[in-house]
Amino acid sequence: MAKTTGLEGVVAAETNIGYVDGEQGRLVYRGYEVKELAVSRRYEEVACLLWHGALPEPGALPILQARFARQRELPSAIRALLDALPASVGVMAAIQAATAVIGETEGWTWPPSAAQAERLTAFLPTLVAYRARSAAGLAPVAPDPTLGHAANFLYMLNGMRPADAQTEALNAYLILTMEHGLNASTFAGRVVLSTQSDLGAAVSGAVGAMKGPLHGGAPSEVLAMLDDIGTPERAEPWIREMLVRGERLMGFGHRIYKTEDPRAAALRVVASRLAGNDPAFDLAMRVEDVAIRLLQAYKPGRKLYTNVEFYAAAILRALAMPPELFTPTFTIGRVAGWTAHLLEQASDNRIFRPQSVYIGPFHGNL
Repeated sequence: MAKTTGLEGVVAAETNIGYVDGEQGRLVYRGYEVKELAVSRRYEEVACLLWHGALPEPGALPILQARFARQRELPSAIRALLDALPASVGVMAAIQAATAVIGETEGWTWPPSAAQAERLTAFLPTLVAYRARSAAGLAPVAPDPTLGHAANFLYMLNGMRPADAQTEALNAYLILTMEHGLNASTFAGRVVLSTQSDLGAAVSGAVGAMKGPLHGGAPSEVLAMLDDIGTPERAEPWIREMLVRGERLMGFGHRIYKTEDPRAAALRVVASRLAGNDPAFDLAMRVEDVAIRLLQAYKPGRKLYTNVEFYAAAILRALAMPPELFTPTFTIGRVAGWTAHLLEQASDNRIFRPQSVYIGPFHGNL
């Protein structure tokens, strides 16, 4: 039996949810280019597209936002759990613990439902904001039912209504991170759900995969790189030195995309609107230009381009998001995609059971 390390190239599921074209640099949600959705739709609308296969009717957004708003409150059992966790427990671990038990606290059974998916997606920002403020010694901020999904998250984090440009930027970021095929966390969630475990447990498994630095931690490393470079003038010598030493440039290259990541292209536009004349944004633009040019010179034929983490870092910094909330914010976006995949898994379920090849010794008469 042939071994495929990391299951690379192995087809494990068919899906109607997302299409990733790495050669052409395209990402499609249910037939719609994600670049268009990110600048023309709200997160709640695109979540419904992923769950139900169609965008809401024109004029339905206020009704949809009100429905999300009614589901933001944390159950008392979840608040007690979060309060009992030691301060040293990070936000991702808190998310994993809370999503693991919400199905039990709310009586969820097999099969999962779109209502459960909506509940998880609506309450996750409240969970993150509650834990983040608690860890900082701040009182929690109750959700504002008059605000949409993205604006309310920023409000619960900071205690003040965000500017429109901030809301637009976060909304676009959350949409662009909702879905990306059978990535590690989505696959982990589908594996858990295939056992007929509940939706919360499956999302908890996905969160565990997202927590790993090879999957959900790259934007923080991009910021560390930009901070180390410091000024636009230092970009070329710094990057050249890294490439001569054979080091990796964070925010460039992708396992799937062999051209520019379409999510990075959309976030570049959003980031420019948000940052204006911000020197930090000028630095990011200079680093991108130099990095693409030098990567082509030092690694010809490798097709290394800007990926989503590069401009995600610029946007999250412009939103004054602390680095420890980068991966939790990514998770807030991705949960709609996870749950869409889990609903799809349940619709035609078969437990995942790949085989392994024994390569150990045999002893005695074996």
